[in-house]
Amino acid sequence: MRLVIRNRVLFIADLIGWAGTPTVALALIVDGSISGSGYLIHLVAFTVVSVACKLLALLVTGLYKRYWRYASIDELALILVAVLGAGIAAALCYAAIIVGLLPGRALPRAIPVIDTLLTLFFVGGTRFSSRLLERIRQKLQGRIVRERVLIIGAGSAGTMIARELRENPQLGLEPVGFVDDDASKHGNVIHGVQIFGGRQAIPELARDYAVTKVIIAMPRAPGADIRDVSTICERARLQAKIIPGVFDIISGKVNVIALRDVQIEDLLRRPAVETDRRALAELVSGMTVLVSGAGGSIGSEICRQVALLGAAELILLGHGENSVFDIHQEMLAKYPTVRVVPVIADIRNARRIERIMLTYRPQAVFHAAAHKHVPLMELNSEEAVTNNVLGTANMVAASEKAGVTHFVLISTDKAVKPINVMGATKLLAEMLVHEAAERTGNSYVSVRFGNVLASRGSVIPLFQSQIKAGGPITVTHPEMCRYFMTIPEAVELVLQAAALGKGGETFVLDMGEPVKIVDLARDLIHLSGLEVDRDISIVFTGLRPGEKLHEDLFTPAEDVEHTAHQKIFQVRNGKPPLCQHARLDELVAAAETGDLRLRHLLAELVPGYRDGPRAGERPDPKSSDDRIEQPGALRRSGGSSQVR
Repeated sequence: MRLVIRNRVLFIADLIGWAGTPTVALALIVDGSISGSGYLIHLVAFTVVSVACKLLALLVTGLYKRYWRYASIDELALILVAVLGAGIAAALCYAAIIVGLLPGRALPRAIPVIDTLLTLFFVGGTRFSSRLLERIRQKLQGRIVRERVLIIGAGSAGTMIARELRENPQLGLEPVGFVDDDASKHGNVIHGVQIFGGRQAIPELARDYAVTKVIIAMPRAPGADIRDVSTICERARLQAKIIPGVFDIISGKVNVIALRDVQIEDLLRRPAVETDRRALAELVSGMTVLVSGAGGSIGSEICRQVALLGAAELILLGHGENSVFDIHQEMLAKYPTVRVVPVIADIRNARRIERIMLTYRPQAVFHAAAHKHVPLMELNSEEAVTNNVLGTANMVAASEKAGVTHFVLISTDKAVKPINVMGATKLLAEMLVHEAAERTGNSYVSVRFGNVLASRGSVIPLFQSQIKAGGPITVTHPEMCRYFMTIPEAVELVLQAAALGKGGETFVLDMGEPVKIVDLARDLIHLSGLEVDRDISIVFTGLRPGEKLHEDLFTPAEDVEHTAHQKIFQVRNGKPPLCQHARLDELVAAAETGDLRLRHLLAELVPGYRDGPRAGERPDPKSSDDRIEQPGALRRSGGSSQVR
């Protein structure tokens, strides 16, 4: 085995030292009088065997390839295993072979034990002396003035942060203590840094130790904890940095020491999602996967995670060439082993979609292409129908013809008790997917969830641009609430739901607790280092056409059950009714010709939807939720899609 250059000195030192440890061991037993003891022949033989066993053990365990300036408990454990293994092997060889072959007096039985202990001290001492010298050097460098920081969280992530800061003084940060709410940890010391107390002690510790910055090292903590710590730090006038969330760390996007400012995603973070990675890999590994809307926020993240899970071929289907170009370039750079094919097409073109499906014959299709903006779709209801309904019908029909076994529709909470055109069209899309599952027996499913943070055109980027412009931030209503989750978390749960699907299910993601939009606005103002009303004002503009104060993930009439995954629910008796295809054809025709009966036809097809305010009209905020009707009995009928 080749030795690393920096370990050659240790190799030579080992040979010299090991040659002497058996002699020292014997001298300790016979009280120094080795000459004339009759042990010489056996001592030499044991020394040769012992050195050979130790050399072999250290080579096999790779101890000559370590960089000892940064040795840790792992290296110490490896030394212990190697030396003990070598000691046992040498003792067995000596007792079983040498004792019976050579003349002279056999060595005392304690010699191998003492020799092993001496070797352990010798090997550990020579290796960790480099570590000691490095620590002394760091102490000397530490005299340079560094910014004093508290680390919030004394778990594995906080421990890594403390170690990194101690070993790299050039970072300019000196950890003076940990803060952790676990009282059993208080008073302990990790990497020379003491754990002081809980989060409420932050202001006092900051004063006592002249701390100017805190590092929040809690990648698995829910957003409520991050929000509380951030508030405490803000009141204490401390700058807060945070390590990435657990999803970003696990996915390899960043490492645990990639510090950044606290973001709105951190304040809304929920406990980490545990997913069955093996089931996800089985869904797409080695497969051809097609993603519609591949350039969008959800579609592009599906592409990333599908590629990460080992898809063989990825078809990027989208209508906007610039967004498809961007995700195509990203896929080529990050996942060179995946064959990536960009396809520009409009899902409303049935023949084009069919040719694409028959050309690439994907095993799995994720249909994320849709018009999603509620107020815009109220003004452009024809586009909502042709894109969300006709487009989905085309995707489903082409997938059936191409033999697609897994089809996943990305749906929305707006499809529950829809009072707007966008929600009504997405509920119709769910119906089409459910029908296809009934017809084919394949895993065609819908996955329903709420808003995703920082998605294109969502409220967060809008608020950020308003803050950048100096305000005001516009919020429609002080009581408006929405469900939120991050894009990566939403997509991971979508993939998990796809793996759970047998066919025809409507899955609902656990979105946690709804969040007031006005609270989001206040949080973003504070995170920007500004004050509400003093620097940026918040203006309430009133509900827009088609908007609800509160969204629902399912209706009271739906029987919602837990699945094998704790964050995914399944609607049982709330399966969407099968479409009335003659009326569906009329709806699409009305959309294509601008027929004013479009909303009336939509109301006939979609349970609970009513022909709400026309474009340009504003509903009364007090009566917005009163206009919602509970869906009636769900009707079922057969037949295949006639939409063209």
